[in-house]
Amino acid sequence: MAKVQILDGAIGTELIARGLSLDGAQWSAHAIERAPELLAEVHRDYAKAGATLHTANTFRTQPRAFGAGWRELLVSAVRVPRQALPSACTVLGSMAPVEDCYRPDRSPGEGARAEHRQIATALAEAGCDAILCETFAHEAEALVAAEEAVRTGRPAWLSLTPGPFGDLLSPPELARIAGRASSTGIGRILVNCVAASRAQPYVEAIADLALPFGVYANAGGKEEGLGWEATDVRAAEAYANLAESWVGAGASVVGGCCGTSPLHIAALRTRFG
Repeated sequence: MAKVQILDGAIGTELIARGLSLDGAQWSAHAIERAPELLAEVHRDYAKAGATLHTANTFRTQPRAFGAGWRELLVSAVRVPRQALPSACTVLGSMAPVEDCYRPDRSPGEGARAEHRQIATALAEAGCDAILCETFAHEAEALVAAEEAVRTGRPAWLSLTPGPFGDLLSPPELARIAGRASSTGIGRILVNCVAASRAQPYVEAIADLALPFGVYANAGGKEEGLGWEATDVRAAEAYANLAESWVGAGASVVGGCCGTSPLHIAALRTRFG
């Protein structure tokens, strides 16, 4: 089995779990100015848990969310993990849909190209080691984002979401987009923010692509006991048990999305490190 790299877990829901109020289109980006030390603490805790791939808190540092001040916030968001983490860690710049990631019907599609070019360029100039285009469910916008990330010359990854309940993309639909994206020059395809208990069909759908792939699922419904308030060792182990099947299918990157915590990442590191 190839070596598995460990990606960090959720930032937004982890900030909430630590007492920070997040709201509106800015979401987790509120922490950049309101609570930078808390944000740094989250990054450090994921490193202590064993993650070597860390996503900067740039998911919402976009022109549509912040207007004229977006670039300064983006630079600050990248600076936080750079200063908080060991130099050996890889910092990924997060690039998200320009509208609601769970409402692909609102996506401007190809019309988002100029914005994604601005954001990708800013992430590269801010010093990100790679760019992670994440939580895309709209085919045209996913391809545009991937192309603009690749254009920067930095390694670029694309992560597609079927939605938390798997109702935005079916496994064949996700595999089709992933297949088209493979011609853009991206280095890896991932699946994220689908319930961990629902992830396996999507993993299997992309397992035969030529590109390396990875998974960072969310904790699913609270009743599943995989995360959210269930932030104990048993929940983390249950999540890692599901990840066993992703790695068994060939995933070479695993991490966590909404509702996961450093405990989940520590369980992944113990299991696959």
